[in-house]
Amino acid sequence: MSTNSANNNIKSKNIFAVDHRVDLEERWDGNGHKGGILWFTGLSGSGKTTLALELERQLIKHRYQAFVLDGDNIRGGLNRDLDFSPEGRSENIRRIAEVAALFSDAGQIAIAAFISPYEEDRQIARTLRPDLFHEVFINSDLAVCEQRDPKGLYKKARAGEIPEFTGISAPYEEPANPELVIDTAEDSVLESVYRLMDYVGSEFTLQGQVKEVA
Repeated sequence: MSTNSANNNIKSKNIFAVDHRVDLEERWDGNGHKGGILWFTGLSGSGKTTLALELERQLIKHRYQAFVLDGDNIRGGLNRDLDFSPEGRSENIRRIAEVAALFSDAGQIAIAAFISPYEEDRQIARTLRPDLFHEVFINSDLAVCEQRDPKGLYKKARAGEIPEFTGISAPYEEPANPELVIDTAEDSVLESVYRLMDYVGSEFTLQGQVKEVA
């Protein structure tokens, strides 16, 4: 083994956390609202990305600082080295949870849209910023998601072309106690986004302020 390879396996002990000189409340005051993490979880085809992108658009329109972190985008960049094994999925969620936490530290609303099938991984994500983490279960049963199949993934999974596919050959563990449940099998995109906007207005408004979101 080369010296460089050996050194790459050694975790540095010379890392020191840096305290920012701007506290979270100052960032919130500057943005006009609280920051935090809206963690969308649900099966492929449940509507996570559709709702996340429309919610982002509406929030920006109403002068919120918000940004969508989407599974496909992250898998194509930051996490492109990971596979879809249980270990790869867990590391995928760990990394994006750290990124979402940084966005929340900046006073923004991070909208994380990930299947995130394992309850344990979602709980680990919550522990990073427990007071700023909002789990949103985008609920749509497998039959409806498979009927939609916007990317043709279920068809490929049924044909055995995609191993470890959530809902078919890999499990999805539904949230036990999410902060919000959006039923996309029953509600339209407009109705779902309205509920999300109402939730943001309730949970991310600064004390003593009224921020119109309707």
